[in-house]
Amino acid sequence: MSLNHKLTRRRLLGQALGAAAITFSGCPSSRPATAPPARPAARPADNPSPSPNGQVGVGIIGCGRRNGQLVIGKGGQGNLPAHARIVAVADFNMARAQQWARNYRAKAYQDYRALLDRKDVDVVIYATPEHWHYLPCIRCCQAGKHVYGEQPLGHTIREGRRMIQAVRKYQRVFQTGEQQRSHPATRKGVELIRNGRIGKVQSIIGYNYPSPYECDFQAQPIPQELDWDAWCGPNEVVPYHTDLYLSRIPYEREAPYYTTPAEQYSVGPGWMSFRPYSGGELLNWGCHGLSVVHWALDMDRSGPVEVWVEPEEKLPTVVYDLPGTRDRGDAACSHPIVHYRYANGVVLSLTSIDPKVGGGATFIGEKGRITIFRDGYECHPAGLDEDPLPPDGERVYESDDHMGNFFDCVASGKDPIMPVEAGHSVAALCHLGNIARWLGRRLQWDPEKEIFPHDAEANQYLDVPKRKPYELPDDV
Repeated sequence: MSLNHKLTRRRLLGQALGAAAITFSGCPSSRPATAPPARPAARPADNPSPSPNGQVGVGIIGCGRRNGQLVIGKGGQGNLPAHARIVAVADFNMARAQQWARNYRAKAYQDYRALLDRKDVDVVIYATPEHWHYLPCIRCCQAGKHVYGEQPLGHTIREGRRMIQAVRKYQRVFQTGEQQRSHPATRKGVELIRNGRIGKVQSIIGYNYPSPYECDFQAQPIPQELDWDAWCGPNEVVPYHTDLYLSRIPYEREAPYYTTPAEQYSVGPGWMSFRPYSGGELLNWGCHGLSVVHWALDMDRSGPVEVWVEPEEKLPTVVYDLPGTRDRGDAACSHPIVHYRYANGVVLSLTSIDPKVGGGATFIGEKGRITIFRDGYECHPAGLDEDPLPPDGERVYESDDHMGNFFDCVASGKDPIMPVEAGHSVAALCHLGNIARWLGRRLQWDPEKEIFPHDAEANQYLDVPKRKPYELPDDV
């Protein structure tokens, strides 16, 4: 499948109004794009606690459904702490930004870079389309802000590596929004596996997540408040359509925010299913389940050494020229089946069709198996978890509140439970699966150098073409 696709987005346009907000959606703009200005290196503070009075100023980038869930604790990640106050919001859809600004008595922006210039913004929470993860992360770090960023970490493997470089260069706290790491049952299941309750792990069964497909919708009028060119970002600007702009259908925003009539009557599938805006469910949902795999295998700084598909054939080309449900695209793009092999011999196969496994995986060992899912785990044979772990047994990072853990680490300067490297490792695993499907063949992978050795064709997929001024910076 060609690396050049019809669909693309992006461009930034600054404007301050009322309160703070930023939303990401899409269609072409007649205004010329302007390159993000270079920012001076932020000097890490001696005391990582942001404000002398203990209050933490929060900036929101992306005023859509997901950030609406994040700030009220819906979805299992925990609430914003009492000492955190939303002071600025930004969205390419100014109407959304202004709604948020009124609700929080904050300042609204259409260009997120203006939000980053504010001295009272200590941390940023972004929930944007996947192709809009890398630049906010990098710019936030350069501006000296700590970051809670939605998963998947990067839209490409190379983007993820640059994001790591930015976080570490500017000594920022970064939490990847994979909140299942902060679930007590997930932690217990991982510790059982790490402490040998099923013996040596031999194989792992994961869910068969669909890869993305494409769309070629007819143009609709661009909402007046939306900078569609900016939403398209690094991608080619395509005609606006509500069923591309929204993430998932039905699109339901959290109170007190409302959906427009066009949003209420959308059919789908939404940008989460489409290249080049998303890696499909293999990234959207796979980053949750496969995060559990890497946690249990202690692979947060590594990855597999081989990935292949069965049968060895390329992913079919599926194009939506009319809105519709995800059923057709998901069914077609769930094949071929993806397999991975790690250097320790463990094979991960994405063969399950049980939706419960989508939030975890089944680990098969010499003495039994453990299936970890979204809010629990199961042991076979039963009773593998009855005896307590020994006092000197292996323990993993403990967090029962993902958002709270992030703010605690902003105060302490320590790494959170899902730091940038862990988010990158899991996202890269998902990207490898998509690349194997696009090429339809077996691939060797070097997880340290992050290349496909002696495979120029595969290495083209480490990043995607980006239009100006949204290039991935060589030096962060």
